Amino acid sequence: MTGRAGARTFFFLCCLGFISCMELAAQEKEGVEQPPLKIEVNVNTVLVPVVVRDGQGRAVGNLTKEDFQLFDQNKPKTISGFSMVKRGGGGSQANTAGVASVAPNVAAPPSPVPERSIVFLFDDLHLSAGDLINIQQAAKVLTASLSDSDLAAVVSTSGSATSLTRDRVALEEAIAKLKPHLLYRHDERSCPNVDYYQADLILNKRDHTAMEAATADALACLKLDPSRWRDLAERMVLNAASKTLALGDQDIRATLGVLSQVVRKMGTLPGQRTLVFVSPGLPTQTPEAMTEKSQILNLAAQSNVTVSALDARGLYSTEPDASARGAYTPRNEIYRSQSRPLEMSLNEDIMAELADGTGGTFFHDSNDLQGGFKLLTAAPEYVYLLQFSLGNVKPDGTYHRLRVKVDKEGLHLQARRGYFAPKPAKAKK
Repeated sequence: MTGRAGARTFFFLCCLGFISCMELAAQEKEGVEQPPLKIEVNVNTVLVPVVVRDGQGRAVGNLTKEDFQLFDQNKPKTISGFSMVKRGGGGSQANTAGVASVAPNVAAPPSPVPERSIVFLFDDLHLSAGDLINIQQAAKVLTASLSDSDLAAVVSTSGSATSLTRDRVALEEAIAKLKPHLLYRHDERSCPNVDYYQADLILNKRDHTAMEAATADALACLKLDPSRWRDLAERMVLNAASKTLALGDQDIRATLGVLSQVVRKMGTLPGQRTLVFVSPGLPTQTPEAMTEKSQILNLAAQSNVTVSALDARGLYSTEPDASARGAYTPRNEIYRSQSRPLEMSLNEDIMAELADGTGGTFFHDSNDLQGGFKLLTAAPEYVYLLQFSLGNVKPDGTYHRLRVKVDKEGLHLQARRGYFAPKPAKAKK
């Protein structure tokens, strides 16, 4: 599995097309004014992007450092760095080489400097066949949401990608070719059927209820006598949970790795930089996953990238899928009915956190996916970057919750939710 994942990652990096497009972007960016940053980023500081909106939902751009208060674990922090970045359009026009191919010996017509660079990242490692069909149909409005000067690319978490282009037909064709990939997909028909959420409860959180429900499921699907084979069923559950957890952890690392690479590569693109992440979500509650999310937020802040997200599930049901229930016992049915709403809600966290932490929009709980695509390509016009020092933060590797306040009425804030403190230094041998 590791070899396949490595090959796919290499393929992703090679075919992403950003390397050659970066050269074009560097040429085109000469005509676009880039906002200066008043912040110097280093490992001993944390960046907190904040979007402030008025009662009509418009981004507010006239606040000062003194208007903000920052709290780390409910304790006030000194804002050591402050900057307001204007992410709105307004790039000047310039005669540059077109992005699309042209015939030999025919001069390319002048193209406008791109005001926006937009990457649509489709999570085909987690999208179901049904959700993907709905997304592909909704994505037909994609061309309507892009202006003539916009550069865009279609990328998937499994490895496919287009180059940055203004060719709307090429973008639509790339979306139409997307298919679900089962690289890390859990087999819902397995016996015993222990999914990632339940495996995490059993092995990492030592949840007795989850273990009992899975054991009852194993005894039922294997048709074993509980009085004689309970110990065997428990061992089979632990073995299944271990395999599911390892596969799921690898899945999360691969997906977050792609997100990190895309954000990093977008850092040199011209104009507004918007990443639209289309996914049904995935569990990211382990310390490793939360650390990776924190690093992605750091990258996005440093690269001036807005991440918006669309929940591909639309208005989803929290009832377990009848087609995947297998030999569940009534007891396990009750357990899964109770745990599934929380599980599906937790899967949204990755999308909500990336959107809140970068000033983007999280479109969810709606079947109007076409409206979602139109909405998510727009980035907020103003984003504030607050910075504070980690000098007095204990280096214990713990998660710190952040809260930002503005001392003005009628304003609504989007801000980064938290960060991980540095890990303790390893003792020298």
